[in-house]
Amino acid sequence: MFPFRRTALPASIRVGLMTVPLVLPCGSAPRLLAQDAAPKTEEQRQAREVLDKGVQDFKNGQYAAAIAEFERSKELNPQFWNARLYLATAYAAQCIPGAPSKANREWGRKAVEEFRGVLEIELENLSAIDGIGSVLFQTAGTPYDSEKFQESKSFFEKHIQIRPNDPDPYYWVGVIDWTLSFRANSELRARYNKRAVSRQHVRDEDPLPADLRREYLREYGSIIDGGIASLEHAIELRPDYDDAMAYLNLLYRRKADTASYQDERDGLVKMADDLVDKVKEIKTRRTEQPTRP
Repeated sequence: MFPFRRTALPASIRVGLMTVPLVLPCGSAPRLLAQDAAPKTEEQRQAREVLDKGVQDFKNGQYAAAIAEFERSKELNPQFWNARLYLATAYAAQCIPGAPSKANREWGRKAVEEFRGVLEIELENLSAIDGIGSVLFQTAGTPYDSEKFQESKSFFEKHIQIRPNDPDPYYWVGVIDWTLSFRANSELRARYNKRAVSRQHVRDEDPLPADLRREYLREYGSIIDGGIASLEHAIELRPDYDDAMAYLNLLYRRKADTASYQDERDGLVKMADDLVDKVKEIKTRRTEQPTRP
């Protein structure tokens, strides 16, 4: 996964003193696994040689040259999935987070296509699985596409099926569930406020009116609960996982909007506030630790 190795969105959510970035950059490079089999043919040898040159170009930020080398390596040896993995990563590196341009969408499409090509050769390649999930997540936001978010989520769930003790894919499932539930919550409030004439507007921090609360619970209650369970499991696997705590705090606030009684809502908000404090404590502790040479 690509947890918090990310740039900030045009907007971010601020809770207390904690700012939570919402997206990861399209260009986050996945793990590039070794393909150690020695070349058996001249084409395979050349493919490896060309790939090595492309890797150096990629490391030097010369993406156009690197892409050309990776494409050439792929042509020389179509089964050389490392070439396709690097090619997909180079395509993804061209994506601009949140940009709706046709060119940006095309970079994302090509990246996903190459990651899928890796999976045709290596069915359980986690770098490709996470790569698809990452790019789909990035491109689902502008324009907003809930189905693409769900597809992104399915790839992180696939990672969990393959390696259930990795905390990061649970984190991303939780982030996506929060994204879907937050968007729906905002739309419900905006729709209500647009119709409001004599009645008071509902602010972001206010409880939802009863009819909206029931609608929200019916449509997103299970998504919120699923996201909470995923983030709690991520924290079980990594007890100091402050990024997961940050989003768990946000999902507790969304769950509070499904609460029928004020004391239940207050309890969930208190749980969220406690996590804010815990995140700040973890971050402070890290800054106080001596830096390793």
